Amino acid sequence: MTQYSDDLLRRVLRGTKTIAIVGVSMNPVRPSYFVARYLDLKGFDIIPVNPAYGGERIFGKPILSDLSEIDRPVEMVDIFRRSDAVPEIVEVALAHLSGLQTIWMQIGVSHADATSKAEAAGLTVIQNRCPKIEYQRLFGELRMGGFATGVISSKL
Repeated sequence: MTQYSDDLLRRVLRGTKTIAIVGVSMNPVRPSYFVARYLDLKGFDIIPVNPAYGGERIFGKPILSDLSEIDRPVEMVDIFRRSDAVPEIVEVALAHLSGLQTIWMQIGVSHADATSKAEAAGLTVIQNRCPKIEYQRLFGELRMGGFATGVISSKL
């Protein structure tokens, strides 16, 4: 399923405090960088995860090499990896993360078997969506032509 109600997306975003972002990049032009930065600035507790940058810091936070290194509750895992990497990420998340409620796969990322496994474990799974875009859209921050979505100007 890739169609999600706004109520579900809103509930997920409101119920999430801590997000492990798998595949975060140190490159500021990469989507994983600016999505992580945006979510961090919105008050989410971001845990950056990427084995290529393990031990480095981003946004003042240490980058972990693997989800198994996380030693505190995480409500959401946001996956910025190819679809074929999703099953292993879901396996590690299910085995090691307490408090996990949601597996979120970024735009272009989906995996039916991993989704079924996560849903069978009681998790909400969102595929082929971006939490930054959904947050902006659902909470009135999406900008179009300099105006917030939904704002009507008599000069238009």
